[in-house]
Amino acid sequence: MTGQPVYGPVMVAMSGGVDSSVAAALLLEAGHEVVGVTLRLWGGESDSGCCAVSDVDDARRVADALGIDHHVFNLGDHFDSLVVGPYVADHAAGRTPNPCIECNRHVKFGRLLDRARALGFGLLATGHHARVVVRPDGTRRIARAADAAKDQSYVLHMLDQDQLASLLLPIGDLTKDEVRQRAADLGLRTADKPDSQDVCFITREHGREDFLRRSLTLTPGRVVDGSGAEVGSVAAVELVTVGQRRGMALAGGAAPRFAVDVDVAGATVTVGSIDDLMVDATPLEAFSWADGPVVGRVLVQTSAHGSCDPAVLDDGVVLWAEPRPRVAPGQSVVFYDGDQVLGGSIARRA
Repeated sequence: MTGQPVYGPVMVAMSGGVDSSVAAALLLEAGHEVVGVTLRLWGGESDSGCCAVSDVDDARRVADALGIDHHVFNLGDHFDSLVVGPYVADHAAGRTPNPCIECNRHVKFGRLLDRARALGFGLLATGHHARVVVRPDGTRRIARAADAAKDQSYVLHMLDQDQLASLLLPIGDLTKDEVRQRAADLGLRTADKPDSQDVCFITREHGREDFLRRSLTLTPGRVVDGSGAEVGSVAAVELVTVGQRRGMALAGGAAPRFAVDVDVAGATVTVGSIDDLMVDATPLEAFSWADGPVVGRVLVQTSAHGSCDPAVLDDGVVLWAEPRPRVAPGQSVVFYDGDQVLGGSIARRA
């Protein structure tokens, strides 16, 4: 936790997982006054994320074991309007959303941070695998975690100076194995709990299509090649992502074909070869910055655990150093300087 300010009580967002459990324990060891809070976000079925009833119970029991107060905040209305609603709307428009990022943006570091401050907490802590670093000029940035395989800096790219000044990330200097060992040493019930992997409001049993059918009329569509010739069909254009290879009923052909464009209004998916999927540039929108806009040479990451590729950022467009696969519209595009996050944006349709 080097470089972090030390003042006032700390509210710890406890998801019921091992990472936030150990985050709370480390803050206690460091001498902070700690209060745990678990968010009740999703009222429907959940078997794959961090919103199940059992997660609230796990968080409460960890708080009891640590001897700290624990509260549950119901932010379900905010979650529905700021995360679930836009998720559905993005699919309806042919975009590929990242609801976990929007939850961080609007709920955890929006509504929750506002509430923490209103209740007199100067600091909010989470169990994210990332670090907050203080630069020589006193500004702060999110930086990559010690455990590269678990790094979550990508999903925290939207945080600005005001938010970073109130944020503690206690486990950023630990590997996942070290986190689990700390939890085991403390006898915490979450020590061996599996990580949450999926969108909390999409169940493994029913899946994305079933969820969206409850809110959208999914549109059957045709699949065409680059010349406009019809080569197949899809059951729902809203479920197709740029770069997708499987799940499309295509006529025969030995070479793999990928979705290179999704036109929901025209109920059409265009497919092409791997060469057709490659681009030299990606247009962007909806920028957010850690400390002011950046242009010029950057490293760019386009998925939570993808590679970081060199590029030039100029006039709202990423110009790739080498051709790379298209980024699905709606996906976050995050900019780095070394291991530090400069900011991010969202890929848009060309």
